[in-house]
Amino acid sequence: MAKRGGYPGGMMPGNMNNLMKQAQRMQRQMEESQKQLEEKEFTATAGGGAVSVTVTGKKIVTNVTLDKDAVDPDDVEMLQDLIMAATNEALGKAEEASAAMMSGMTGGLNLGGGFPF
Repeated sequence: MAKRGGYPGGMMPGNMNNLMKQAQRMQRQMEESQKQLEEKEFTATAGGGAVSVTVTGKKIVTNVTLDKDAVDPDDVEMLQDLIMAATNEALGKAEEASAAMMSGMTGGLNLGGGFPF
């Protein structure tokens, strides 16, 4: 009985070798792009610039700047809200950059959530 499927001699066809090389090249590019993204900083402000927050691509807060006028001992809740708003906006910018990078790497295919950081 004839053997069905497979390749004679168990060798991978040339197209498969090329596909593997392309996948390895894409993986290296993604790792390099991820490293560059992790090193970038994203800054956002709230309250007309009264609060500024900077985060890295790893989503780590690296700087918080408060205008003296934003510090009102009688209205701590407003300051907390401004810090939260600026932080969330900066994190959103980092996420958008990650999604844009992934979209560029995958040719627009939606592979789900971007990088896991």
